[in-house]
Amino acid sequence: MLDELKEEAIVNKVGGRFKLSTLIQKRLVQLNQGSRPLVNMKTADRMKIVLQEIAQDKIYLDSSNQVRITGEMPGMREEPELNLGDL
Repeated sequence: MLDELKEEAIVNKVGGRFKLSTLIQKRLVQLNQGSRPLVNMKTADRMKIVLQEIAQDKIYLDSSNQVRITGEMPGMREEPELNLGDL
């Protein structure tokens, strides 16, 4: 698992070691708070999940160092709010 962190490809993909560690830390917090993984893996190891999300270009850090999901519009929440009054 940590071998992925030693590879320059993942470091370059994110934009440096500091950004990589920031992205990993912030995404781990999101997963620990209940966010759903963006990759299908048969593991409970959240670090492996985050590394796979990065490798598959599912997440990135925006210009304000916030975790963004690829294809997500800024300002959107990860999961849409369900308003029962609209039904």
